[in-house]
Amino acid sequence: MLYYLIEYLERIYQPPGFQLIRFINNRAALAAITALIISLFAGRHIINWLRAQQIGEQVREGEKAGAVDHSHKAGTPTMGGVIILLSVLGSTLLWGAIGKVHVWLILLVTFWMGAFGFADDYIKVIKKDKSGLPARVKLIGQVSIGIILGSVLYFHPAFESINTLTYLPYIPFVNSDVLDYNFLSGWFGGVDLGWLIYIPISVFFVTAVSNAVNLTDGLDGLATGVTAIIALGLAAICYSAGRADFADFLNLIFQRGAGELAVFAIAMAAACFGFLWHNGYPAAVFMGDTGSLALGAAVGALALMVKVELLLPLLCAIYFLETLSVIIQTSYFKYTRKKTGTGKRVFKMAPLHHHYEAKGVHEAKIVVRFWIVTAITVLATFLILRLH
Repeated sequence: MLYYLIEYLERIYQPPGFQLIRFINNRAALAAITALIISLFAGRHIINWLRAQQIGEQVREGEKAGAVDHSHKAGTPTMGGVIILLSVLGSTLLWGAIGKVHVWLILLVTFWMGAFGFADDYIKVIKKDKSGLPARVKLIGQVSIGIILGSVLYFHPAFESINTLTYLPYIPFVNSDVLDYNFLSGWFGGVDLGWLIYIPISVFFVTAVSNAVNLTDGLDGLATGVTAIIALGLAAICYSAGRADFADFLNLIFQRGAGELAVFAIAMAAACFGFLWHNGYPAAVFMGDTGSLALGAAVGALALMVKVELLLPLLCAIYFLETLSVIIQTSYFKYTRKKTGTGKRVFKMAPLHHHYEAKGVHEAKIVVRFWIVTAITVLATFLILRLH
């Protein structure tokens, strides 16, 4: 909103210096500072209020005994994702060009899943119902926002020239760096059927990444730090996709307006870093589903909007490995129980961070190592972009 106000004043009165607000990098820096201030200072008051209201974490029975003991975390304020949402949405509303489709769409996705996460936390913490929001209701929220996102990205005029395209990672003996989702049109007389593939893919990525962040959020500062690093990488990709010269250098699909997403992405990174001040080991607050579902949906949506969704398994490698560990553990346990009558496990515990915790690695060390792996995979993503 401030972007449009300052732009108006600059056009009418032409005060010196106001023209700087036109540059995305300046507004991204201002959004980052704003998000950091909100998460640091407003966060402290919110945490105190949560503590006063006794809105604390309820530790599951399985985490009170055995190799992984989280009983000491019981009572720690949760629903701290509200701090992240206020920081990200507030700073983007102030410094982003909210009238542009890229910006209001990413704000909608983040707020939508934040609302579902908040409802889940509210039921668990306020209503004291450990089951929380029914899984099918969460899934409805993820699928519905995925459909909305995919439909807008495919049918809105702003994306008309690139709606069927996405970046194709390097594959040996394949020269193209672009995948066209409308590959069925040749079989049906040129009819545009790309949306039949693209919209389900949008639903899949939003749902998968949202759930993956939720699984990753199991140790103090783990999901927060990993997401902050990924958001920095996405901010660079978004900015580059909105500039023809940078997009050409990185082999990205150029689209006007995509650079505005950098304001949101850098604000998300700053909000996470600010929240990490409170959430780092030993955590004074947990983000809860309010934060994890919203952040995951935002990461998935950003990747879809700048056409790099196929790079998400590398860019978000920790999310991917955490989810994969749960799938492997559950599938192998069911298979062995069916075959032998006794279920066996591949990992000591799942998700993956609990496996290392059960092996005796300190929680703080696991978190820092996962941050380092994320930094490496984000850098590797940019190397992949340059391979073509």
